[in-house]
Amino acid sequence: MSQSNSNEPSPVCMVTGGSSGIGLAVSRRFAAEGYQLAICGRNEQKLTAAANVIDQVALDAGHVNKVFSFVADLADVAQAKSFAAATLDRFAQVDVLVNNAALAPLAEFDAISPESFEATTNVNIRSVFYLSQTIWKSMKQRPAQVSKTIVNISSLAAVDPFPGFSLYGACKAWVDLLTEALATEGEGQGIRVCSVRPGAVETPLLRGLFPDFPPEQCVSPDTVAETVWGCVAKPEKFPSGGHFHVTAETEPG
Repeated sequence: MSQSNSNEPSPVCMVTGGSSGIGLAVSRRFAAEGYQLAICGRNEQKLTAAANVIDQVALDAGHVNKVFSFVADLADVAQAKSFAAATLDRFAQVDVLVNNAALAPLAEFDAISPESFEATTNVNIRSVFYLSQTIWKSMKQRPAQVSKTIVNISSLAAVDPFPGFSLYGACKAWVDLLTEALATEGEGQGIRVCSVRPGAVETPLLRGLFPDFPPEQCVSPDTVAETVWGCVAKPEKFPSGGHFHVTAETEPG
């Protein structure tokens, strides 16, 4: 799947929440394969630092693609739409969309505030819907034989939410159902849609919620990124519509 013909444009991978954690690991993985990257995040300084890291990965692999970074808070759905539009304006196409950005408030059900509910559903559901819809329309306009993939970062909480994660788990269950529905719709268009369900991942998000969580029970962001890459590069192993678990048990070594 890496770009080998210099006369053809490099494929484009778009990653939400690409400045840290899983999103940064995914961006590095695709940059190493010759993809151009479009990433978004809320913090401009973190985005710049991430872009420098991704650019270096590309250079080390013999590629010269530059990262397109876009400051966006996906709790504002209009900014999600703007990121999609800006990416298409920049590259004219998106070959891979990775819906990674998420909010994961930890609270008992009766303690979830209206503000938290709105922000969480905006990031985890509404922004995923509107951003994906924009990219979907663009993908449909391209030939069916061209590889086009959407990968949604879900969670084991979608099928096994523990107390305090009712809202987050419900949002991820919605993402998984959308994955199945779009996989069916995309069959005739050559669009594949998968979801990746990580367990505990060693990220700032996890440590912010659970600072004492045992490290040996965590999976690395790079392992999640490898599964995302598999969804794109190995369709025979990662069929469209599938939900693929990534846990500490799947960690190499």
